[in-house]
Amino acid sequence: MADKIKVIISDDQHAVKVPSGIRLLIRRCCHAVLDLENFKGSAEISVRFVDNDMIRELNKTHRAIDRETDVLSFPLGENGNYDVNPVTGAYMLGDIVISVPKAMAQAEEYGYTLKREIGFLTVHSMLHLLGYDHVNGGLEAVRMREKEEQVLSQLELQRDGNYYIKEA
Repeated sequence: MADKIKVIISDDQHAVKVPSGIRLLIRRCCHAVLDLENFKGSAEISVRFVDNDMIRELNKTHRAIDRETDVLSFPLGENGNYDVNPVTGAYMLGDIVISVPKAMAQAEEYGYTLKREIGFLTVHSMLHLLGYDHVNGGLEAVRMREKEEQVLSQLELQRDGNYYIKEA
């Protein structure tokens, strides 16, 4: 179990009022993923809420994809090696950027609550920060999806019915 987990959440968008409870949910999601992965030591994660224009710009700048997306993950480590905060000694896992308007639209499209969608996006991104990837499909994508569902079920955010994986 991780020692101490610091989740820094900032709201840099004005398109949607973030409902109360979402910040606590994000922290619970981060803790649950680190527990599932038996993460040792202290950790820091940054989560930033943005609008569709900002996430599109970040997607274009960092991935050369000129369109909005729901979430972006910016890991600060590789192969289990992370930068360490010199003040706290915590591993700095990276940044998660969530488009709140896109999450709302997807929640409506899939018939989920915003809470469930943001929970999913957070868990998904936390796994990316820990080195999981689904881009090439195959076993790695299946393993990542199984871990997502395991954490979401544990947090009582499991899905109802079918879903599909939308290509980013």
